[in-house]
Amino acid sequence: MLTLNTKVDQAETIYAQLVLPYEMRENSRLRTSLTSGEEVAIFTARGTVLRHNDLLKSDDGHVVQIIAAKEPTYKVTCHSPHDLLRCAFHLGNRHTQTQVGEGFLRIHQDAVLKQMLEGLGATVIEEEAQFEPESGAYSGGGGHHHHHGDGHYHAHGPLAPIPARQRIHRPSDIDTKE
Repeated sequence: MLTLNTKVDQAETIYAQLVLPYEMRENSRLRTSLTSGEEVAIFTARGTVLRHNDLLKSDDGHVVQIIAAKEPTYKVTCHSPHDLLRCAFHLGNRHTQTQVGEGFLRIHQDAVLKQMLEGLGATVIEEEAQFEPESGAYSGGGGHHHHHGDGHYHAHGPLAPIPARQRIHRPSDIDTKE
C-alpha cells in the first residue's frame, strides 16, 4: 500500500491523482484508493486540510496530486454585495463551512439553510462543484488569501494577529479615571 505523509510544493512528475470530497480532505489519517484502484494511506500532521491541487509525497518518492471531488453544493448569489454579506453573516453565525467566491457563496446542501438564505432574498442553486471552504481565522492552516489564477483563493496563515491576551470592554465597565 502506498503511504503518503509529506506535503510538497512541487514535483517533476505526478504518480497519480486522488479525488476526495472535502469531508475526507479534512482527515489527517485516511485509507482510500487512487483512481487506478491502488490502495493508499494518508498520514499528515493533525489539523492538515488537503486542498485542490495539493501534492503529497510517499517515502519512496511517489507524488500524488489531490483533486477536490465534485459534490452536492448550493451556490448562493444575491442582487447586491450587501445582501450577500448578510447571507455570509448568517451562515457564519451558524458555523457553516462556506466557500467565498467572486460574487457568490458555496455551501454543502442543507434544506434548512436553503430556506433561510431564500428568506434573506438570495438565489440558491443546486450544483455539483468542488467545495473549498474558508479555513477559518484561528485554524492552524490559516486565513490570508492569494490568487493562483485558477479561479480559487487559497488560505495560508492567520487572517489577523491573534492576541495572547486581550481586554474586552463591556458597557458595564467603570471608568476609574474620573
